[in-house]
Amino acid sequence: MRRDLPYALSGLALGALLLGNAALAPDAAAVGAVDVVLVLAMMVALAACRRYPVVALGVVTVAMLAVHVRVHPGVSAAFPVLAAVYVAAWRGQRAAAAVASLVFLGSFLARDISTAQTGQLIVERTPLLLGWFVAANVAGLVARQRRAYLEQVEQRAIEAERTREEMALRRAGEERLRIARDLHDSLTHSISVIKVQAGIAVHLARKHGEQPSATLLAIQEASGAAMRELRTTLDVLRSPADEDRVGLARVDELAERTRAAGVPVHVTVSGPPRDLPAEIDQAGYRVVQEALTNVARHAGPATARVHVEYAPAQLTVSVTDDGHASPAHPITPGVGLRGMRERVTGLGGTLRAAAANDNGFTVRAAFPLDGPGGTARSPVVQRTQRAGEPG
Repeated sequence: MRRDLPYALSGLALGALLLGNAALAPDAAAVGAVDVVLVLAMMVALAACRRYPVVALGVVTVAMLAVHVRVHPGVSAAFPVLAAVYVAAWRGQRAAAAVASLVFLGSFLARDISTAQTGQLIVERTPLLLGWFVAANVAGLVARQRRAYLEQVEQRAIEAERTREEMALRRAGEERLRIARDLHDSLTHSISVIKVQAGIAVHLARKHGEQPSATLLAIQEASGAAMRELRTTLDVLRSPADEDRVGLARVDELAERTRAAGVPVHVTVSGPPRDLPAEIDQAGYRVVQEALTNVARHAGPATARVHVEYAPAQLTVSVTDDGHASPAHPITPGVGLRGMRERVTGLGGTLRAAAANDNGFTVRAAFPLDGPGGTARSPVVQRTQRAGEPG
């Protein structure tokens, strides 16, 4: 209601101006009860013109034409119509604004001609009113374009901020993996050699009936403890705490948040849910998250459907909507889609993101799983395992 208050105050001011001008104009007729009702209808319509621009424009135009015919208050009858035309053009109703302008101008001037107004008065009023209405239409269009530009700038700023955050997180993850690889390639090998050599020395000493020295036993114990701590450190580096908290088990939470944003979401699950590799579980969650975010931002009035399918050798997640996307107008992939594709292909999966044949958009990601237990791992982890990572 607060957003409608300026329009209501404008209508009140224009109504007072109109009635005052009608009372003071020498050639105006007396203002009757019907005329007051028409002015009140104009004021109410202007108060609601932000939410209902076309209806308000029609009411204001008819009311002001009726007041002009009955009272003839002069050009002041055009002021409320100019305000309604501007708001309608600003709200994107360009055709309605143009039609209302032509109807009011034509009827206003026709009434002046039919009542034998002087030619000089008509010549003066015609370019004046025409200029006003052209200016109102143009000003509304400019205001709408400016608002669209500001929204686009704001959206770009949000996307840039999100891109910076994603890049920072990605670089942090890459750095963690690099550190993990360096630790594995250097310390793991050295500590393994120390542990093995200490174990051999203890075994040989006992085989020859000798008691291993305390120093040797301490080396064997310390190397084993160091190996366990190193394994824990590698696990932490490869599985940061912020990623451990998300997975496909939390898809319903994503759907609920999207519903709260005004987008209906239906979630279906095929196959028995099972334990998945952490990387795949997190990637599936992120795909659904990004796809639902795109639906809320770009699909317009639409319903989203999330489908999670557990198969013996593959996990498939898909998000479809019935929005306004169509194959005739291909969508240029943004940062979100590119990041989604990199995440999926980095795990050996495939991603399809395209408009559906019957309008709407579909995002479908498929992740391969090795065997019934789902033991697939990311390429980076596979490489470190082949390099001899301790079990």
